[in-house]
Amino acid sequence: MSFVSFVKVDQSDHRKLKQAILDSLNSIDYRFSRNLENVVIKPNMCYYWDYSTGQTTDIKLVAALIDVIHDKISQNVKISIVESDASAMRCKYAFKFLGYEKMAKNRNVRLVNLSKDKNEKVEVIAENQHFHFMMPQTIKNAHLRINIPKIKYLTHTKISCSLKNIFGCNPDPNKFKYHPKLDEAIVALNRIMKFNLCILDGLIVSGNRPRKLGLIMASQDPVALDAAAAKIAGINPKSVRHIMLANREGLGNTSFIPKGADPKFFEKRYPRKGLKDKVLFFAYKFATRAGLLDVETL
Repeated sequence: MSFVSFVKVDQSDHRKLKQAILDSLNSIDYRFSRNLENVVIKPNMCYYWDYSTGQTTDIKLVAALIDVIHDKISQNVKISIVESDASAMRCKYAFKFLGYEKMAKNRNVRLVNLSKDKNEKVEVIAENQHFHFMMPQTIKNAHLRINIPKIKYLTHTKISCSLKNIFGCNPDPNKFKYHPKLDEAIVALNRIMKFNLCILDGLIVSGNRPRKLGLIMASQDPVALDAAAAKIAGINPKSVRHIMLANREGLGNTSFIPKGADPKFFEKRYPRKGLKDKVLFFAYKFATRAGLLDVETL
């Protein structure tokens, strides 16, 4: 079993966010190596939505993490914040609109559009499905890779969390072409781009509506973290295909040991989907399978 920490944050000021990150890492017995020189951080920047919607990673949490890294490793460590272009989102605009340009300048970190990065072709298999992806040099050369996902309902995969967030590391902007085999593609990308640490931003969650949840989670196991996040959102992890596939492929373990705050505290407060949302979900799946709806539009 893997450790998954649950830390409650009452206010999201910089000092408290730094302490919450440290508490979450201490709970899972994680320590930064002093020999690290090159760190990659992957927030969730799926679109131009502000963090207050619960759809994108709160930039204040990213800034606090950068300061923790500088404190624990060195002020000279090279830090890169990465994202890639998508069919409906361009990094250069997302970095600007979501405040990353200013923050990166103030903290002397790099912003890397993986779609523009040097890369090499890699072949990978997941569930007997063959994929050819481009491996970005920035991710390949990193000594430490940190994933900062959100908890979100996602029509095509039920939930989006740490495993799904790495789908955004695929440099190909036309990501919709992978949707027919999305679960396998998610697992395949996690196999070739293994992240060492996950710190989940549950400060504000979208759910069936945006709500302040005040949660930070951490784990070195993305499968365990996703299983824990699914339970908080009221979803059985066994019903999420990419989580179970990742478990079978040896990327992690769905069984976990909770550390820190009681997960039930957050489960009771999560804005879960109701019957209407579930009906819409099944209607969507029927429409996409029947070819009546393009999955890229949602």
